Amino acid sequence: MTILIEQPELGLQMEEKKMQSDTNELVLDGGFAVPKSLSDGGFDKPEINSFGQAFRDYDAESERQKTVEEFYRVNHINQTYDFVKRMREEYGKLDKVEMSIWEGCELLNDVVDDSDPDLDEPQIEHLLQTAEAIRKDYPNEDWLHLTGLIHDLGKVLLHPSFGGLPQWAVVGDTFPLGCAFDESIVHHKHFKGNPDSNNPAYSTKNGIYTEGCGLNNVMISWGHDDYMYLVAKENGTTLPPAALFIIRYHSFYPLHRAGAYKHLMNEEDAENLEWLKIFNKYDLYSKSKVRIDVEKVKPYYISLIEKYFPAKLRW
Repeated sequence: MTILIEQPELGLQMEEKKMQSDTNELVLDGGFAVPKSLSDGGFDKPEINSFGQAFRDYDAESERQKTVEEFYRVNHINQTYDFVKRMREEYGKLDKVEMSIWEGCELLNDVVDDSDPDLDEPQIEHLLQTAEAIRKDYPNEDWLHLTGLIHDLGKVLLHPSFGGLPQWAVVGDTFPLGCAFDESIVHHKHFKGNPDSNNPAYSTKNGIYTEGCGLNNVMISWGHDDYMYLVAKENGTTLPPAALFIIRYHSFYPLHRAGAYKHLMNEEDAENLEWLKIFNKYDLYSKSKVRIDVEKVKPYYISLIEKYFPAKLRW
């Protein structure tokens, strides 16, 4: 099955521009043409998170701050090149569980992400909030709606059925291993305890990589992103490449928010990154205490799952 998606133009300014294009559309979100109707009834980005703080403020005094920093301390010490290699080999076997996409969503009912300073609701709420926010602004891009629903499904790694991995090995911002840790990585100071920091081969800008090698050839810290990418790809999803890129790198904030590590990307990465920048708005800013009526939206998402995935998947 071939899915055609319109690729966005590259090299456009990332600031929002309230200018009218030749197609009578507004140019927003990194230069993407967004229908004018989005100015009425579309997703409205909030200014503060559910705790009354700015989004992704890792230094703000809040009930979540200490939990989040302790998470990143342990994460940055333990996420090493050798650890990620072992995890990819082990979980790449996809021999833990056989279940449907929706069953995976339901497993996240009891999961709260310790790395997230913006929300402490169960993860299934975040999945639906993201998907429904995208659906408001891009009603015709059903592949993007489904991507919103499943982007964090890899957090099932926290469930006992998958070995019950610790939070530091499942959630949080991701970053490359095998090269220098960029200072844009949240709580960068804790990398001083990572054994890779003492390896000269991993301490330069390129490390063991070459410029333009492509992110597919770069070892990224292990977690739910890479795992869900493997699950989708190996189970033969018909989602487009941009969807798989979003799933795999949506937590790679040093790249898509700070612009770090772009020297490792190839042309295909650069194209897909534009879709990821659009997606990030809905992933980050849809987090709220407003609950989605699961039973009301479930039939729609079940239809998308049936369109793009087999009934049962190997996990």
